[in-house]
Amino acid sequence: MKLFSFPLATLEKAIHKRVLTLPSPHREWFAERWAQKPYKKAFVENKAMPLVTLVAKGKTLDDADFAELLQEWDVKFYDAEEEVLRPLIQGDGLLQLMQKNLPPERAQALLAKLTERRPSAPPSSPQAAEPTID
Repeated sequence: MKLFSFPLATLEKAIHKRVLTLPSPHREWFAERWAQKPYKKAFVENKAMPLVTLVAKGKTLDDADFAELLQEWDVKFYDAEEEVLRPLIQGDGLLQLMQKNLPPERAQALLAKLTERRPSAPPSSPQAAEPTID
């Protein structure tokens, strides 16, 4: 059962608005991927919408439940994705009212989650040169 539903169009509009203000290397990287429908869908469903849900639920959940939800959200972010999503936590843009009563320590936990990076594969590993399908 889904306890929270945020309008998808509003979220996509907020992301698009943020892309327009990104600094140069991040803007090109993210805009190129955002134009691809599979990436856009995966980004919204797996990264942006769960973040919005955590912000919304973070105001009312107890610490243990919030920590469990945060741990279950198993994603890693690229630099440009972090730049796009950071304002959703920090109270910028269309979603500002949602962050109004978010405890600061939970906002910090969400920001820390954004800074988790994908592990870099060493250039000599076979997977770095050629991905394999299991």
